[in-house]
Amino acid sequence: MSLSVTAAAEVFRQALRDSVRRHSFWYLVQGVILIAAGVLSIIYPVISTVAVVTLLGWLLIISGVAQGISLIGAGQAPHFWLQLISVALAILIGLLFLRDPGQSILVLTLLLIVFFMIEGISKVVLSLTIRPFPNWGWIFASGLVGIMLSLILWASMPVTAWWLIGLMLGIELISVGGALAWLAWQVRQGA
Repeated sequence: MSLSVTAAAEVFRQALRDSVRRHSFWYLVQGVILIAAGVLSIIYPVISTVAVVTLLGWLLIISGVAQGISLIGAGQAPHFWLQLISVALAILIGLLFLRDPGQSILVLTLLLIVFFMIEGISKVVLSLTIRPFPNWGWIFASGLVGIMLSLILWASMPVTAWWLIGLMLGIELISVGGALAWLAWQVRQGA
């Protein structure tokens, strides 16, 4: 028996919704950690260059680990590999920041542009996949924030200031964390 494309798409969406329901606690934990990391990033963006790079490195590693934890046991979930790429990028960029805190602002800006764009696209794809799910729009909006932040950084690249990078990273982390926490909270309230 073959499925139509529409029926297959609905089966795919339902599998993702079931995965979100099963792992809602980890999505909630991840959201809270991302919000806390975002607030820290906004509060401390004007300290010395080395301290900012170190802080951003640790924030990216922590957010990557939090995202990775939420993926434990979700290997069969739709878009698992896209989310796993987002985790790997966060941890890799964080480690690169820690390895050489004296790196140029241009390299830092380029790495964040890639991170924000991939993170944004992955959240937009996730939201469109769970679209009929309540509050899917928050995930979609957080993805758009990531894409917009990457475009703003790209446009301001020759003169990017350290405080701007820290501020944008904080906005991205709060946006993604808030959207995931709200979605998980609503799922848990409905369960």
